[in-house]
Amino acid sequence: MDGNGRWAKARGLDRTYGHAEGVESVRACMEFAVEKGIEYLSVYAFSEENWNRPAYEVNALMELMMKAMIKETETFLKNHVRFLVLGNRARLSESINRTIDDLERSTSQDYGTTLILFVSYSGKWDILQAMKKAAAELSREDFQKMELSDFDRYLVTAGIPDPDLLIRTSGEIRISNYLLWQTAYTEFYFTDVLWPDFRKEEFAKALEAYAQRDRRYGKVK
Repeated sequence: MDGNGRWAKARGLDRTYGHAEGVESVRACMEFAVEKGIEYLSVYAFSEENWNRPAYEVNALMELMMKAMIKETETFLKNHVRFLVLGNRARLSESINRTIDDLERSTSQDYGTTLILFVSYSGKWDILQAMKKAAAELSREDFQKMELSDFDRYLVTAGIPDPDLLIRTSGEIRISNYLLWQTAYTEFYFTDVLWPDFRKEEFAKALEAYAQRDRRYGKVK
């Protein structure tokens, strides 16, 4: 979800205002996903690398995320949305983890769409922690026999299908350490629109572009 800072700067505002407006885009996209029957919507909210940002911005982001999660609880329940947070949660504060646990619990039943918030996440970290889990759980012989499908269950996305479409906003054209394993055959869509301006109309454009793609997964059509 790129472009929050640039959106705010263009309006003479602090970067945190851009992040707050970005939350509104998340809500709009979630409502659109529910409307269109999309089963999984994932948003990359905070990467492992983002911890290197100025402390005031990191703290503001964390506070914003916690307030947004609490505020949206009723919306999630009303729209039958399951809420999940995936990433290196050991780096999050106890209060944020407690809020996450409460919201995940309260939205775990009767859901149609799953909204996944990736926080303190990186694709390289995910692969490394998966390798460590597998090495600790499996014997040397079983580890050597492990298939690609076996490895999936050690990733934080275990049980969740790989993404069909990855949308990158604000003109950036790179993957930025996001779901490196899971996006092996994902379709990519790039737009110059800044994330705070990415609402239902822009989401519809991305889906329309995706519908025109020919997904062969390395095979002949």
